[in-house]
Amino acid sequence: MRVIQPKFSYWTALKTLIVKEVTRFLRIWIQTVLPAVTNATLYFLIFGSLIGSNIQAMHGLNYLEYITPGIIMMAVISNSYANSVSSFYQSKFGHYVEELLVAPLPNWVILLGFIAGGISRGLVVGAAVSLVSMLFVGIQVQHYAISILVLILTAALFSLAGFINAVFARNFDDISIVPNFILTPLTYLGGVFYSIHILPAPWNYVSQANPLVYMISAFRYGVLGVTDVSIQLAVGIMLMLIAVLVYFSLWLLKQGWGLKS
Repeated sequence: MRVIQPKFSYWTALKTLIVKEVTRFLRIWIQTVLPAVTNATLYFLIFGSLIGSNIQAMHGLNYLEYITPGIIMMAVISNSYANSVSSFYQSKFGHYVEELLVAPLPNWVILLGFIAGGISRGLVVGAAVSLVSMLFVGIQVQHYAISILVLILTAALFSLAGFINAVFARNFDDISIVPNFILTPLTYLGGVFYSIHILPAPWNYVSQANPLVYMISAFRYGVLGVTDVSIQLAVGIMLMLIAVLVYFSLWLLKQGWGLKS
């Protein structure tokens, strides 16, 4: 009898997990994709068309152009995070995560399956918001490679953060604490609606401790060609944070933290 090599089994398992995760959020797109598009439309209408006309140009760009990359990144961040935290917590709540834990799969396959789902949702929502932005402002992307790289790294980072939140969560209330009290404030203070250079001291220096500043500024450079930070530093910070969260996530899975009674 022909023996299937483990790597082929791993690929089949990984592909199955990814398809499950993508199908999950696409099946309920009214709850997963549409709200982000609606929120982005309101941001463009209120902050762009109504308030933006009274705000001076930033980096030589009108205000609506300047905030567009930030609004796209807000959607990517929140949705990649939400997908991982909700999906993995539901697997714990429904007690079908045990099927994955007892399966002959390495932890990296399980982790990558959930993270890929979060990345997919983040990119799908980001693309949808980008299409909406075309109704309000005409933007020509300056650096496609950097834009795509930053989107993928950011979505991966917050998918990992959502996964970790789900591991520690004991009830549905716990999965909303981080988005409400940490993620949302950091996002709004991350330079979405302003350049950190216009902040007075010491707040302009304090803002540089916010990792979202580097992600949003790097994506803004990819789209518009302007930035508040070094692109090399921004990418380096994202890669470092991803490496730390991957290691921590795999350690949690190995220890069975919050998964084994």
